[in-house]
Amino acid sequence: MIQRARELVEEARRGITPVEERIRMHPYLQALEGRRVARGTLAIFAGQQRHIIESDLRSVALIVSRSASQATRDFFLGMLQGERAALEALAAFGKAVGISGGDLAAEPLPGAFAYSAYVAWLALYGSPAEFAGAFLVNLEAWGANCARMSRALRDGYGLTAQDVAFFDLFAAAPPGFEERGLGVVDEGLAEGVEPARIRRAARLLQGYELLYWDTM
Repeated sequence: MIQRARELVEEARRGITPVEERIRMHPYLQALEGRRVARGTLAIFAGQQRHIIESDLRSVALIVSRSASQATRDFFLGMLQGERAALEALAAFGKAVGISGGDLAAEPLPGAFAYSAYVAWLALYGSPAEFAGAFLVNLEAWGANCARMSRALRDGYGLTAQDVAFFDLFAAAPPGFEERGLGVVDEGLAEGVEPARIRRAARLLQGYELLYWDTM
């Protein structure tokens, strides 16, 4: 049965290929690799990520509480641990680009925070299958961009491996992440979640991802 979930996720990925390409080839990344992003403005990226991750921690905790099966709860608990680790690693990046202590660098920007607002909506109103499916589709482009940022920040801005650990955490999905996530999607499909809702969740989340990069 998991094959049905796999095919659905692949279909969702194909459906947003143009958005995916715009994210992966975003001008912000090209500017960063060309050392055209002022070092001081990197604090904006760090500050917005702080707002996003603190919100996403609450959202993932909520979807854990709404999940019926232990396998689904375990999948989201793994995501929760990853978000917590990312928040801790983000502090080193923030410090490296000039954020001190608990300073958030800036108030949330609408175009950046819209991503987390939709994640919160999914956690409250969506099914676990929609939540998992959206992230399975979304995290590939985010991970690829994080890998590029890690290299660019080390090569062009002199940051250390510790400074960019935040990006390295996302550069590759944890072993088994996709298979466990597909299990969550499969469980939802078996319970009657409409495939169109999972495709929609993936499309919207990826659209908000692009909006984040546009805002940067």
